[in-house]
Amino acid sequence: MTRQEKIIKTSVIGIVVNLILVAFKATIGMLVNSIAITLDAVNNLTDALSSIITIIGTKLAGKAPDKNHPYGYGRVEYFASVIIAAIVLWAGITAFMESWPKILNPDATSYTAVSLVIIAVAVLVKFALGKYVKNVGEDINSQALVASGSDAFFDAVLSLSTLIAAVISVFFHVSLEGILGVVISIVIIKASVDMLRETIDSMIGSRVDSELSRKLKEYICEIPEVYGAYDLSLHNYGPEDMRGSVHIEVDDDLTAFDIHSLTRNIVYKVYDEFSIVLTIGIYARNNDYKDVREDLYNIASKYEEIIEIHGFIVNKDEDYATFDIIVDFDADREKVKERIYSEIKSKHPELDYYIIDDYDISD
Repeated sequence: MTRQEKIIKTSVIGIVVNLILVAFKATIGMLVNSIAITLDAVNNLTDALSSIITIIGTKLAGKAPDKNHPYGYGRVEYFASVIIAAIVLWAGITAFMESWPKILNPDATSYTAVSLVIIAVAVLVKFALGKYVKNVGEDINSQALVASGSDAFFDAVLSLSTLIAAVISVFFHVSLEGILGVVISIVIIKASVDMLRETIDSMIGSRVDSELSRKLKEYICEIPEVYGAYDLSLHNYGPEDMRGSVHIEVDDDLTAFDIHSLTRNIVYKVYDEFSIVLTIGIYARNNDYKDVREDLYNIASKYEEIIEIHGFIVNKDEDYATFDIIVDFDADREKVKERIYSEIKSKHPELDYYIIDDYDISD
């Protein structure tokens, strides 16, 4: 079964289960005059609608690349997530507007044993559905399914609180419907805002996951000819389509054929291991000025603002060295560069130095 088929199958199961819960909860909510249960039913309805949008988004995202969209349509899944977040936000705001007046003017409720049993069953069903959907989402790297699964767990907790409020109402004759409705609506609003923020971060382009970045660089550096991996940049064109670039440092006496073979080997290995398509740039390393390089690194190590220096090489014919420097975003970049230049120049005046700005885009 393909990733798309798994998403659709899981979403269809979610739709069916949620619609059944909507029917039961809405009926009970109206029969016992419970705003909390009715709002819980509305929340289940938005979950079903979200699953429908997930299916549509998955179908569109699965379209093959074409001339106008050579990277495919994978990012459509993010637009679908934005729509889902907007729907959930609307449901939360509506629930809040309907619930808070009930705090001051609570309606009388009349729970029955049957209604309490149905609510309890709904809690168990939601827990099971949430676990199933989230596990599938994590297995196939579907942000939408993971979010849906987490949302189902939230729903189960909220339904459990509804059940507790109902029991309190039955035995102690205290109405918590309005308060509970407000709490539910606030949780829904927060969940939608979190979902929206996470999706927008993916669309804008957030920092590469630290664990992935370190693993990828370490994997590349395990190849004997590679001294270091730098400037890793990854771009997401959908949950299953990641591309990027990296620079590797190699000896300056390698031939063009050697470099061609080496980079191709790295590209294939990385794709097999991480499913990432990489473009590889080269930093040449000459060892005739090893003492200058070591002094430069020792000088840089004294500055907390400097995250990394790499790409050091000396042009022997024109007596100058170049290197890349990564300075913390919050530091005074120009001042740090001036200090580094001054110190290395005073220690090795026979060379001139060109410092190239680099940026802290990955760990």
